[in-house]
Amino acid sequence: MTTTLRPSGPIQQTADGARSRPYEIRVNSRRVGALLIASDTPFGPTVGEIRDLAVETGDRRRGRATVAALAAEEVLRGWGCRRVRISVPADSEGGLRMAEALGYTEYSRNMAKDLPAEPPALPEGVHGRPMTDAEYEVWHAGAIETYAANWSSRGMSAEAAHAKSVADHESQLPRGLASPGATFVVLEAAGVPVGHVWLAPRGEGSYIYDIEVAAEHRGRGHGRHLMLLAERAALAEGHRLLALQVFTGNTPALRLYRSLGYRPTDFNYAKDLI
Repeated sequence: MTTTLRPSGPIQQTADGARSRPYEIRVNSRRVGALLIASDTPFGPTVGEIRDLAVETGDRRRGRATVAALAAEEVLRGWGCRRVRISVPADSEGGLRMAEALGYTEYSRNMAKDLPAEPPALPEGVHGRPMTDAEYEVWHAGAIETYAANWSSRGMSAEAAHAKSVADHESQLPRGLASPGATFVVLEAAGVPVGHVWLAPRGEGSYIYDIEVAAEHRGRGHGRHLMLLAERAALAEGHRLLALQVFTGNTPALRLYRSLGYRPTDFNYAKDLI
């Protein structure tokens, strides 16, 4: 029996070369699953993604998903892609095994925590306060550059990275501090500002978009204090779920989030297409 991909819709293509197309996974003429192949990523048309890959229950554990993923990689090569990314739910044992078997490398993971009803306590001498307008202006200028540098380090051109950073911040924060749903909290220790966190509603709860302890104040437990502030802010908005994304190489952050009870929800992988 042969597992193949069959287009289930027309190819969508933009002027800049981005493409996407849905496919059915078939065994001979029988449909056993589906996926979406796309090259409309922020990195441009040379980076593709395999999205929403799912095999029907009765056809799992037979290598259908692996064959489909390999076939999707061939489609992306034909589109001129040099790299492919996938996101696998943390509870998909088969998907995680497949990613490892096909040579994908984890680059980040999404994590979340179900928050308790009562807000966590902060140590004596540590408290949070709203970010001021002056602080926001300084933060915003630095955030534009930091976010752009992050994308540049992952293969995006400097020009495209800066444009994306500006566009994303304008989209998320159209009115600055007064943007609907945006919460900016500054952490103070002994009266001195030592860090900040930005969170906003996303999905069923709150999401941390930016969190940072000032370099000169690191190594003193303030990262944990900032996370506790974020949980308090999420609860104040009526949310019982707090989520975030962390890069795999950020070992101290991963260790902190695990110790606070955050669990992986999705693992994000990539590999080069040779």
